[in-house]
Amino acid sequence: MSGIDAILSNPAYHDYLAILKGARNGFVYGVKVRFPHALIMAILFGRGDWQSRLRTIFRATKQHATNLAKFVTVYKSLLLLQKKVNGGKERSSDSFIAGLVGGYVVFGERNAVNEQIVLYICSRVVASFLSRAKTGYSSGAGAQPGAVRPLPPNATQFSLFAALSWGAVMWLFNHRGESVQPGLFNSMTYIYRDSEHWNNLRTLLWHNK
Repeated sequence: MSGIDAILSNPAYHDYLAILKGARNGFVYGVKVRFPHALIMAILFGRGDWQSRLRTIFRATKQHATNLAKFVTVYKSLLLLQKKVNGGKERSSDSFIAGLVGGYVVFGERNAVNEQIVLYICSRVVASFLSRAKTGYSSGAGAQPGAVRPLPPNATQFSLFAALSWGAVMWLFNHRGESVQPGLFNSMTYIYRDSEHWNNLRTLLWHNK
């Protein structure tokens, strides 16, 4: 284990291991968020027998978790690539570009899970442009016959919408964190910043801290 610990603590490998832990945290967070949501929706609104409902829960949870893991991998990899290309210097635009590409590649496909995630992100991006208060925060039917049915958005426009939303939210998180909604900020801190730190193999892959 001493050899593994030496690699884990070696600054030369930090950026690469951060990609691995970021993917791990993204996957775990996706499971934690999607599974209870999918379970409740299956209980309240699900159709068919429980075998088909469980398959739906599994598919939604797997897609949410793997997409977050993929996005973190693409995002952190592109940040590292841009940093190396620019002589080890990070630019303000790097997070936007990485988020833009990751959003298009990972979340650009139009489906129910991606639509929910992108619309959630977009609402937080739009809300960030509101003026900030001087003080901090104190301390969530089926269609009838003949009824109008919703239509999905244009696939191409949705892909561009996903890319812009993810590019914007990643830039805001890195450079205007005070404007990001607290729940989203905490989620992003867990996925992207906590993945920069570990002490051993256990805190790299099994436990966050």
